[in-house]
Amino acid sequence: MAVKIGPVMVDVEGTELTAEDRELLRHPQVGGLIFFARNFRDRSQLESLIQDIRAVRPEILLAVDQEGGRVQRFRDTFTRIPSMQALAAQADAQQLKDVGWLLAAELLAVGVDFSFAPVLDADDDFCRIVGDRSLACDPLQLSAKARPFMAGMHEAGMATTGKHFPGHGQVREDSHEELPVDHRTLDEVLASDAVPFAECIAAGELEAVMPAHIRFAKVDENPVGFSRFWLQEILRKRLGFDGVIFSDDLTMEGAGAAGGYAERIRAAMAAGCDMGVVCNKREGALEVLEALEGYEPDPQSGKRLERMRGRPVIKSWDALESNSRWQATREWLASWM
Repeated sequence: MAVKIGPVMVDVEGTELTAEDRELLRHPQVGGLIFFARNFRDRSQLESLIQDIRAVRPEILLAVDQEGGRVQRFRDTFTRIPSMQALAAQADAQQLKDVGWLLAAELLAVGVDFSFAPVLDADDDFCRIVGDRSLACDPLQLSAKARPFMAGMHEAGMATTGKHFPGHGQVREDSHEELPVDHRTLDEVLASDAVPFAECIAAGELEAVMPAHIRFAKVDENPVGFSRFWLQEILRKRLGFDGVIFSDDLTMEGAGAAGGYAERIRAAMAAGCDMGVVCNKREGALEVLEALEGYEPDPQSGKRLERMRGRPVIKSWDALESNSRWQATREWLASWM
């Protein structure tokens, strides 16, 4: 019988588990954990931390934002990955695939299941929070860059997560700080920013999607991550997506439109999210877990979440270091970064 995966992703305080962390991880509604730079000192410490976490909750999904550029939580001893904008300017399709493979292989080798990657937002430098995290400013060209990168991740044994549906690049505001409002029509969004998501879904290359904390005023009154219209009618039905829907961090200011933390997680689950992400605010995580006491997720959510589990082809860092593809990709990156 499959092990039940709880619907909440949390974080821990530092480089070792505290007693409070252990109590949090034991909560039956916790099913995932996201790492940050504060959880990383070096690779040996990270591997020990992961072992301790799995001793408490063996079935937990372990995630990180390891995009490259300014969003790379693990740095020293891990390969420095350039921003996706810089990478896309230098790399051909095979090099994009190799870097996607390297990023995923390194995380899998230490026991992390997946990175929330790639960013499918189209931007150059308009949006404060996206900018150089984007592979292309033209959404009609973006999937041509993203698909080889995702193919490399898959070759390493890692599931992919496209963010931030249906596209964050055309609003200037940072949803960590406020709720952006986009005034385009549904047809305008679907013909532009949503194209990379639609194409990658049609190609069967996305295991998960993370919706944006953006309100599209002409489409729905609710921000995307709290909108049944966006998540059920558009993402699930119109685009045919059957993977995991992760909320973006529910402690962000852009999520405040739904109310307090209890209201946010209830709204996210009601809209169709499979897992709510609550990090960098322990009191918020505790409020969310209290709000979900007795909550029984759709059994399909558990099946979808199970697909996010890492399936490493290369199972140790020693084996990775002796791999010719890893060596060659690191050398190529170092030659121009």
